[in-house]
Amino acid sequence: MSTISLRLPDSLHESVRELAKQDNISINQFVATALAEKMSALVTEKYLSERANKGTKSKFKTALSKIKNIAPDENDAL
Repeated sequence: MSTISLRLPDSLHESVRELAKQDNISINQFVATALAEKMSALVTEKYLSERANKGTKSKFKTALSKIKNIAPDENDAL
């Protein structure tokens, strides 16, 4: 495990302290979880962007043509 020294504005530190307290976790756990969530979002965005760049309109139309044309379930209808 690594240690990091982080300088925060007092207002941000107080907000983090309150949010961590509400969740019954330490500030360290809160910050580590927040960092992990942000990293996950960035990695996902990169993955989806790379996948989108590989796509073409013809591949999209081919995929759509495989979907059966049936009415949606009652709970899914608009």
